[in-house]
Amino acid sequence: MTVSPESTTEQELLDFLHSRTKKVWQEDADLFASGGLSSLFAMEIVVHLEKRYGVSVRGKDLRLDNFRTVRSMASLVRRLQGAYGDAGE
Repeated sequence: MTVSPESTTEQELLDFLHSRTKKVWQEDADLFASGGLSSLFAMEIVVHLEKRYGVSVRGKDLRLDNFRTVRSMASLVRRLQGAYGDAGE
C-alpha cells in the first residue's frame, strides 16, 4: 500500500500534536473548541509548520480557521507549498 503525501502530512501533524499535548487527536477534531489548545500553542504550531514544511504563514493565512483542525492545517501547507512551486516557474 502506498501512503499519499496528504495522509503523511496529516499523520505527521497528528504525531506532533500528540507529542506536545499527550492527547490523541482526530484529523477533523476542532482543536480549539475542545479546549485542547491555547493561542500560545497556536503560534507554536505556526512555527512548526514553517520549519517542518518550508512554508511562510503570513497575513490572511493566519486565520484561526486554517489551524482549527489537522485537516485544515494540512490543506494550508499543501496550498502554500503549491504557491511557492508556482512562484518559481
